[in-house]
This record gives sequence, C-alpha cells and structure tokens, in this order.
Amino acid sequence: MVTLQIPSEYGYVILVSVISVFVNIWMAMKVGSARKKYGIKYPVMYSESNNVFNCIQRAHQNFLENFTQFQVLLLLGGIHYPQLGAAAGLVWLLGRIVYAIGYSTGDPQKRLQGGFQYLGLLFLLFSTVRLGVGLLGWV
Repeated sequence: MVTLQIPSEYGYVILVSVISVFVNIWMAMKVGSARKKYGIKYPVMYSESNNVFNCIQRAHQNFLENFTQFQVLLLLGGIHYPQLGAAAGLVWLLGRIVYAIGYSTGDPQKRLQGGFQYLGLLFLLFSTVRLGVGLLGWV
C-alpha cells in the first residue's frame, strides 16, 4: 500500500481547475451570443449557411471534447508536480482561449495560433504517467 500525500501547493492545481470552468462558461456565452446575432435557433447545432457561427460553435465543442481528459491529467499529474502542473494547465487554457478567438473569426486556419496549448497538455500527460509509475514503484 502507498500513502499519498497532497502538498499544500496542490491548491494551485485546484484553482486552475476552477478557472477552466470559467473558460468553458465564456465559450458557451460566445456561442449563445452568436446564436442570437445570427438567428440560429435551438436545437440546431450547426448552421447550413453561417460559417462564422459554425466556427464559434466548433471552438466550444472542441473544448468540451478535450475538457475531461484535461481535468483528469491536471488533477492527477498535479499531485506529483503541483506548481508545474498548475502552470501547464494555465498554458493549456491560454492556448484554448487563443484557439477560440482565432477560430471565432470564421477562418479555421486562425485556430492554429493556439497550438502552443499542447505544450501544457504534454507536460500534464508526462506528470500523470510519472505519478502512475511512481505509485507502482517502477521509478
């Protein structure tokens, strides 16, 4: 049996997790505003004629598609490296914001400006694997 101790710096990880909820709310509000502006009624998910709306909707949908894995990697990987994990989480979130802003222009290529988000995600993946192998006593 392994005893797991949570360092006090893990509070940073928890705060980044909370910030991510606000990023999700911001993106959802952008979709709601775009629905109103472009007259896209519920339950229509994507417009057949408005590419800008589709890009705004897609930016939020893509965030949601990645949100669960981000939360798992942040909360687990942050146990071993809380300050670096929190910083990596912020990098991912900032990248997602830049991604959404670029995508929301209606030019899908501009979403690529947020590609640096993957640096944060890779660190979170590494730190979660490091936690797992450490618990197994492999390192």
